[in-house]
Amino acid sequence: MKKLVRACLILSCALVAAPVFADIADGVNDIRRSGCKNLPGVKKALRSSRGLDEVAREWSKGGRLREALDRTDYRGTNSASMRVEGSTDQKTILGVLSREYCDTITNPVFTEMGLYQRGDGVWIVVSAPFVPPTARDSRKVSEQVLSLVNAARSKPRKCGRESFPAVPPLTLSAMLSRAALIHSQDMANNDFFEHEGSDGSKVGDRTARIGYNWRAVAENIAIGAETAEIVVQGWLDSPGHCVNIMSADYTEMGIAYVVEPKSKPGIYWTQVFGRPR
Repeated sequence: MKKLVRACLILSCALVAAPVFADIADGVNDIRRSGCKNLPGVKKALRSSRGLDEVAREWSKGGRLREALDRTDYRGTNSASMRVEGSTDQKTILGVLSREYCDTITNPVFTEMGLYQRGDGVWIVVSAPFVPPTARDSRKVSEQVLSLVNAARSKPRKCGRESFPAVPPLTLSAMLSRAALIHSQDMANNDFFEHEGSDGSKVGDRTARIGYNWRAVAENIAIGAETAEIVVQGWLDSPGHCVNIMSADYTEMGIAYVVEPKSKPGIYWTQVFGRPR
């Protein structure tokens, strides 16, 4: 009976015909550079990643790619996976990859690649590594968040089903940024993601403790976002967070993030809105 090669992309599988595992990574990058299935090539090759090699090995044990990522220390964004079983012939394997995974291989979003081979199976994972801002970037990032928030406030917007008119811009408050930093540090140090602090405090408590005498106050939080653009867009896409951004009740804003490489989220963001008395 003729042996079959099985190519799978998480939920879908295709069957192809049969037959030694060589350097698949170079072959994948050759496909990436030249393009396939009418898709243009990408000049930048996928870098080999030991972290993704481990993810590929974990994925070979079964289950979904997300579960394999959770079982390793690799942190990335926009990951995807490719799988070929039933052959050790490099030409056959690369042919399957070119036909079944062309869009994944030529996607410029991905920058790293990991592989694992066992018997006649090859598991490949591609991803973009998680690269959060550093503490040195905090002033620049704060200004970017403020600019993006004020750009959003400058136009009418719907937050879920609620419509908001354009509202005046916010100013950046050092005191509110301090309150934001306190909460981001608390979440990072104690590995949680909630508005309530580890000591039971609310945003109003934290702003009052640092001496901010507020008439109105609110808070947005986020985890995992690598850039100002990603975190602000995430808040705008969430009706409750969007309402805080578009509310005319607030005149000032504070923003802070804390990077914690040992945690799964990797980065914790807090945005605090206020109107002083």
